[in-house]
Amino acid sequence: MLIAVIIVPMGGGSHLHRPALAERALLPVLVFVGLAGVAAVVGLFLLWPTGEGRDAARERADEIGLTYERLAATVVEVTDRVCSYSAPDDPQACRTITTRVDEGPDTGLQVALPEFNLAYDRVSIEISPGDKVIVGYETSNDYYFFVDRDRRTPLVWLAGLFALVVVALGRLRGILALVGMATTLVVLVAFVAPSVLDGNDPVLVAVVAAAVIAFVSLYVTHGVGAQTTVALAATLASLGLTLGLSWLFFGLSEFTGLATEEGLTLPLIAGDVDLAALLLGGAVIGALGALDDVTVTQVATVTELRYRSPHLPRRELIASGIRVGREHIAATVNTLLLAYAGAGLPLVLLFAVSDQSLAMVANSELIAVEIVRTLCGSLGLVAAVPVATVLAALVNAGGGTPEVARPESSEPEPEPRWEDFARDQDESEW
Repeated sequence: MLIAVIIVPMGGGSHLHRPALAERALLPVLVFVGLAGVAAVVGLFLLWPTGEGRDAARERADEIGLTYERLAATVVEVTDRVCSYSAPDDPQACRTITTRVDEGPDTGLQVALPEFNLAYDRVSIEISPGDKVIVGYETSNDYYFFVDRDRRTPLVWLAGLFALVVVALGRLRGILALVGMATTLVVLVAFVAPSVLDGNDPVLVAVVAAAVIAFVSLYVTHGVGAQTTVALAATLASLGLTLGLSWLFFGLSEFTGLATEEGLTLPLIAGDVDLAALLLGGAVIGALGALDDVTVTQVATVTELRYRSPHLPRRELIASGIRVGREHIAATVNTLLLAYAGAGLPLVLLFAVSDQSLAMVANSELIAVEIVRTLCGSLGLVAAVPVATVLAALVNAGGGTPEVARPESSEPEPEPRWEDFARDQDESEW
């Protein structure tokens, strides 16, 4: 079905017949993508969650007091006074916050939350009357307590602004991109999390989810066609390489998954989850977004080069695509590093004052996980450039423009050489 859908748009309405080389190159790509699609659908069916694991985890979380009701509230009064537990010779300052509950069965009720010690709790210092907050409520003992600020309104405004800008600039393509993003969220929330909680292998679940996300996001955003299919094939192939490298080095590094607060909490409510495999699955899904970017860009670059220069030899077409890809990779690899470093910047500051060597800091599981993720993901990105470029060059062989047919040549084009992937001799060292 997938092969038929893609071949029909390519053959109809064109003034040229695609050369045999392009047809021969496209067929294995279609077969590979078709088999991957069937495997993803089968995996989705076999691993689809029953919800039993999620329900059991919720029950265990409730039993040990990790779950509670969260309600919106408004700060009514903030009072500073001596802490109720202060000793006469050691007075300590505390702050009591009185809030009005804005939802739930006690809507309108004013409650005084437990006092905060101003010397240790920095969160409560900036709270003032009129602020929107989230309070927790324990039904078993009718107990209210402070949880966090209520940030939902600015988040909704930001999401609306983002969608507006994307649609204004991308128009239909922007709408389709938002649909792809929504699909990704649905897959992660409705499939990945509950399936892992059901006891399924996190790596297998992540691979199936990544394949489904790649199929839906690429075809929905960029349309069904040969160009998108080539990008998808390159993405899946590079994702497989990333998975293999990550599997190897995550195993060699012997990560436990217990280095974070979430990792320590999860076994209490879902003891069957393999935390090390969960880390590996997260690395696979995390690498997918950057791979999509690289492969789509490379295929589009090669396609545009062929369109503008229909008589360009295939070897030169590949070399030109690789030159563009090198610049893209240089920027993308640094982007991955900055993304991981930026997310963990407070942790970086703590290690900076720990008086430890750089090697010892890198050995910490918190840091080492990000290093392995970054390097394995970057290796997958580097591999995606030649894979996507060569596939696109083969599929676009002799495509030309719809108005000008490429003249037949008595001599076949020279085969690509390894030197085509290296820096040109006349290219500047800088």
